Amino acid sequence: MNLTAIWTRVRQLGGAGFGAPLLVLAMLTLLVLPLPAFMLDLFFTFNIALSLIILLVVIYTARPLEFAVFPTVLLVATLLRLGLNVASTRVVLLRGHESPDAAGKVIEAFGAFVIGGNFAVGLVVFAILVIINFVVVTKGAGRVSEVSARFTLDAMPGKQMAIDADLNAGLIDADEARARREEIAREADFYGAMDGASKFVRGDAIAGILILFINVIGGLAIGMGQHGLDLGSAVERYTLLAIGDGLVAQIPSLLLSVASAILVTRVGSGAEDVGQQFSAQFLDHPRALAVSAGVVGLLGLIPGMPHLPFLLLGSLLGLAAWWLMRRARRSMEEVVTEEPAPAEPEVRELSWDDVMPVDRIGLLVGYRLIPLVDKQQGGQLLSRIKGVRKKLSQELGFLIPPVHIRDNLDLAPNAYRLQVLGVTVGEAEIHPEREMAINPGQVFGSVQGIAGKDPAFGLDAVWIEPSQKDHAQALGYTVVDPETVIATHLSQVLEDHAHELFGHEEAQQWLDNLAKVAPKLAESLVPDTVSLTLLVKVLQNLLKEKISIRDMITIAETLAENGSRSQDPDALTAAVRAALGRSIVQQINGLSRELPVITLDPELEQLLQKTVQGAGSEGAGIEPGLAQRIHQLLEEQARKLEMAGKPAVLLVSSLLRSWLARFVRHTIPGLHVLAYNEIPEDQQIKVVGVVGQQA
Repeated sequence: MNLTAIWTRVRQLGGAGFGAPLLVLAMLTLLVLPLPAFMLDLFFTFNIALSLIILLVVIYTARPLEFAVFPTVLLVATLLRLGLNVASTRVVLLRGHESPDAAGKVIEAFGAFVIGGNFAVGLVVFAILVIINFVVVTKGAGRVSEVSARFTLDAMPGKQMAIDADLNAGLIDADEARARREEIAREADFYGAMDGASKFVRGDAIAGILILFINVIGGLAIGMGQHGLDLGSAVERYTLLAIGDGLVAQIPSLLLSVASAILVTRVGSGAEDVGQQFSAQFLDHPRALAVSAGVVGLLGLIPGMPHLPFLLLGSLLGLAAWWLMRRARRSMEEVVTEEPAPAEPEVRELSWDDVMPVDRIGLLVGYRLIPLVDKQQGGQLLSRIKGVRKKLSQELGFLIPPVHIRDNLDLAPNAYRLQVLGVTVGEAEIHPEREMAINPGQVFGSVQGIAGKDPAFGLDAVWIEPSQKDHAQALGYTVVDPETVIATHLSQVLEDHAHELFGHEEAQQWLDNLAKVAPKLAESLVPDTVSLTLLVKVLQNLLKEKISIRDMITIAETLAENGSRSQDPDALTAAVRAALGRSIVQQINGLSRELPVITLDPELEQLLQKTVQGAGSEGAGIEPGLAQRIHQLLEEQARKLEMAGKPAVLLVSSLLRSWLARFVRHTIPGLHVLAYNEIPEDQQIKVVGVVGQQA
């Protein structure tokens, strides 16, 4: 059997559940059974090697969660080391009088060679190691773990809201949202475990001090009382063995403490390990090396200073700075290329190719926002826009056209502009180097930054530095990056103007998809029952009120049934809305069985019906003062329902629904206007307000 097969078999045994029992058995062996010196040497060597492996794995780990088992490994390594302390103490006290290597060659080497056989030096070295481990590394790592665990838990609600915002904006799908939520939970569990695991290392350092003094005192008592050694021999023999034992345990303990500190102090995007971060961030500043070289060189020229080490180190630093500057210049020269001279333009006749068509959806950006669009510079805006188009296409029921992105020097550097059919429908300014902290309505403090507004929903927001993200999320802010700000604004604009993007080509594609699932229905619908133009108008009316046209069969069957009786697009739209009533109500009220509604006073409703019948569906004959009063009362009722966390629904007759929907569409956007025949039969109605008595 070769080494590969052996290693595979070992991994299979570990994965089958044999690894943990074998480790527990090894620790019990160390605690109970007396081991020969050779076995102690093997275990001590394994302990040092294990600590080095853990430290190197931490250094080469890009993200802390990639080594999520570290708290458990830290506990196991600590218990293994304490078990070795017990086993070595037993051997030192039983055989320490026989020879210096009675407890093994490793303890002898650390007691004789490392500290030169001088127990006083050994005590000082041991004390220094304990102070470094206990006071400096372990205490600092424990504090970082505690703070990280606290801030991670405090930031969880904000991170969850950010995930929900990305999911609602179509930037991510449900699977990715679920994965992000699981990662947030794992991150909180990891830092919480690290906060507790740091106590293991701290307790191990205290145990090392106590074990050393127990070995020294017990060795003196046994050597002098049982083996008849004089005080000098007992002190020399047992103290050296105790110090060697303590050093053998403290060095792996220090390595694990350093590994723990490195892991909890990691700050980065997760794509680089510690070495790569060091080379990318530390060596990218050759001026710092050059200034340091000058200072060290000047110190070496001062009379009385050791010239050789200072001048040598200054020369090395200066050489490194020169090499880094030279490498940076070469990189810039490779990037900058000479542009070819423009060719002489050919004079030709004008044609239709010179008439540029209007972009159906356009995004104009200032020059400072170009990196957000450029994938080579790490821009994610294109993928975000693709996610927005995919989500809206699935929700609305037709394919959203591509978004044409161009830079525009007429815009401010940080500004962007959204256009639909060549007309500007939204614009805003953002800060690409910052992130937007949006106040969702209730936060627990304030953050420093540039005040602004969320361009999609008009919420108060603050542009903060990326380093403040966790703090802002802990305070309850929803933090999003600049790409998400633009993508969310685009999603809102496209949803509001979806009916303008739906034309004859989209209607024909809609019919083609209908023919795949209901070919007879599609064949008899256009042009036998309704024309393609009439179909476009009806579907545009639905989209104008943010009703999905994805249920093609229900819409087509309703048009086929009512198209022979009327060719009025408003009447057909009303019929389709009634057929889609359950879907409309569910979109507004969810799965709740009770729908709170606002109604009109019967006298006011009759008055409006007479006015609409006499002046047409546009309601041009209504008295302006009455219209203003109705609008004011509807706005007040809608605001009350919104404050109570309930949807605002106005329930009226089918004759008034279309006119009232146009009346409040842009002025009271949160108010939904439904007709009586659009309410499903099993839906319960609760009247929470009546408009009319005060009007």
